Parts: sequence; C-alpha cells; structure tokens
Amino acid sequence: MARQTIGVAIGIPEPFKSQLQDARERYGDPNSSDIPPHVTLLPPTMVEGLQMPIVEQHLRKVAASRRPFLLHLRGTGTFRPVSPVVYVTVAEGVSDCEEIERQVRGGPMRRQLKFPYHPHVTVAHDVRAELLDRAFAEMADFDTVFEVAGFQLFEKTQDVWRPMEEYPFNG
Repeated sequence: MARQTIGVAIGIPEPFKSQLQDARERYGDPNSSDIPPHVTLLPPTMVEGLQMPIVEQHLRKVAASRRPFLLHLRGTGTFRPVSPVVYVTVAEGVSDCEEIERQVRGGPMRRQLKFPYHPHVTVAHDVRAELLDRAFAEMADFDTVFEVAGFQLFEKTQDVWRPMEEYPFNG
C-alpha cells in the first residue's frame, strides 16, 4: 500500500512570502528552495494512501468551523540550544493557530508531537551559528500583518513540499 508524507500549514501571502523565502536563502538554509514559508499546523506525517479521503474530509470539517483571523508576524526567536533554528515570531494570532493545530491534529490525524506546538515561520535552520546569529539580528525588524483565510495540505515528494489542496475557512 502506498504511503505518503503530508503536512498542513498556513501559507504566507506575497510579498511577505518572497521576503521570507529570500531571507532563508540568504542565510544558506539547505531547505530554502524545498519548503515555502509557512506556519506549521501538522508536521510531516506518514499516511496510507487509502486514508487520504478520510484526512481530506477531516481537514474540510476543521476549515468549515473556522473564521478568518489576523496573523501578525514580528521580530525573531530561536529554538537554540535544543534545535538550530531562527524564526520570525507570531505576535498575534497565536491562540488561533493553537486551536486550529489542535483540531487538525485530532480525529484521524491524532499523533504525539516531539516538542510542544509553537507557531512560527522558520528563516534559518541547520546552518552555522554565525548565520543563525545574523538571521536573528537582521530579521528582528520584520513586521507584517495579514488575514489568514484558510490553510493548505502539502505533500512531500522527493524532499520538496508541494501544495495539494486549499482549505478555506467557512465558519
């Protein structure tokens, strides 16, 4: 039976998407071209192919229960020393992200997380310490607000994450 790796995320709209993508490339992140800027709702998860209709139905149900909300990205944070990551912080919309993440990771997608959920947008990962420091300092002034009107289902194929389907909020 075919298995696939999926993830669920809030995409970042333009022009902020390109700005964050460019930053990730500038800091030498090895995954910069494979992973679009996003706020994770479901980390990489293996799913049996026959389960995908159930997963998609679950995601439609979650999206149908939600309303659009504002997401404010501002400043930087890091997971160091636990993980070599620098990210742009979610300053507003945290509780919305947490609620949606709980719903997405429920039902047929129930799974344990390695770390507690913390919404963020990665700008540097698995790079030298001086590049992490530079990303932390240079992205500290990043500040934008946009409306989140849904989330996306992604599939990982050959180490590249590709969007499969959009799930607009209908609540």
